[in-house]
Amino acid sequence: MDQMAIQMIDDNKGRTRVVMVMEAIRQRIAGRTLTPGAKLPSVRSLAATLKVSVSTVVDAYERLVAEGAILSRPGSGFYVANHIAPFALSETGPKLDRAVDPFWVSRQSLEAGEGDLKPGCGWLPPAWLPEDNIRRSLRNLSRAPASTLADYATPLGLPSLRQLLARRFAERSVEASPDQIILTDSGTQAIDLLCRFLLEPGDTVLVDDPCYFNFHALLRAHRARMVAVPYTPVGPDIELFAQIVAEHRPRLYITNSGIHNPTGATLSPVVAHRVLKIAEQFDLTIVEDDIFADFEHIPAPRLSAFDGLERVILIGSFSKTLSASARCGFIAARPQWIEGLTDLKIATSFGGGRLDAELVLNVLSDGGYRKHVEVLRTRLAQARVEVAGKLKPLGVTPWIEPQAGMFLWCRLPDGIDATAVAHASIKRGVVMAPGNAFSLSQAATGFMRFNVSQCLDPKVFDVLADALRVAR
Repeated sequence: MDQMAIQMIDDNKGRTRVVMVMEAIRQRIAGRTLTPGAKLPSVRSLAATLKVSVSTVVDAYERLVAEGAILSRPGSGFYVANHIAPFALSETGPKLDRAVDPFWVSRQSLEAGEGDLKPGCGWLPPAWLPEDNIRRSLRNLSRAPASTLADYATPLGLPSLRQLLARRFAERSVEASPDQIILTDSGTQAIDLLCRFLLEPGDTVLVDDPCYFNFHALLRAHRARMVAVPYTPVGPDIELFAQIVAEHRPRLYITNSGIHNPTGATLSPVVAHRVLKIAEQFDLTIVEDDIFADFEHIPAPRLSAFDGLERVILIGSFSKTLSASARCGFIAARPQWIEGLTDLKIATSFGGGRLDAELVLNVLSDGGYRKHVEVLRTRLAQARVEVAGKLKPLGVTPWIEPQAGMFLWCRLPDGIDATAVAHASIKRGVVMAPGNAFSLSQAATGFMRFNVSQCLDPKVFDVLADALRVAR
């Protein structure tokens, strides 16, 4: 191991001694000086050889065990684990030639590298989120009782957060007691639980066209049959909505009504009332995804407010305005459904994420959060104007001017296929969101969704301009 000691001295660039010991061992395994099954030096002998403390080697060995590079055999020592297939960086990126389906934008966005741009993703850049509030809340949590750090959450979820949510709902005229609210690990899990609870394979579900693409993916996972209704600037096309519901008798209708994804439209009170009357006539349950509520300057009409949570179920999360890393969502529903949803939650995720719920509660209770969303709304309004102005010379025009939110749903120049533009852009490290990813009928070939908060780098428009030329 003398060569290892020399290598550590030569390669000391400010890293901790534990990390250097780990890298030295990894290099010998990669170079096959240490072969699978080979026994590593004892802790004391390696510490003496490398001139580090015994505790440093113990820590390095334990970390290597945790990552699977070596094995611990009590009473015997540490051994090199069996090799797995080499990890190639060339295989870590997204598959650029994948067909555009409900997973395309998600995969490209989630797998994008640090230097890639993501105007097609559905979340804010980290710099737009309340980092100081989150860090302050994490410090508070570090001093919390041990039960907060270690125990499962209660089945319904953190009571104090549910009480706070009930007060926040009331600000949008949605009446729900804390006992009508169940916390979930995300908005996506909320929909998944509702699909498990309300659907059987083969049941029909109505979605908007276009709609959030992961609605399609989730419903396909539940083997539901989907039908779609065209979406207008004031809500679903109500005449077609009535015809489709009468003909297909869907079990559920899943929609956004606060700020619609991807169009940015808001529901009008007239359309909301007509939707609810049709739903009552045909015993249709509505799932209203309210994930963008905090982006609104003035709350738009809510189906759940007009309905009183009789046949409308309200869901959401905090991934858009607080943190996508803190996984915490909610379901608000009629009392008689909460019991069954609670049992289903226990069956599928047991107690849920208490730490995430505590973090969300801390941030929402902090006076800084309201200031954050006020600044955020203004910043997004400015970005929508700025991005629309940069798209105009390229012949890309917004379908409507949204009242709030991060999205512009845009029409490309005549004859341009958004999918071709997206494929050309991804080759240059820019993730776009082509229209047909959102359209069940595949009628959005000439549309693209832009996240204005992710469009402020000039490279976005340079790449888009080149991609449009290629696609002509």
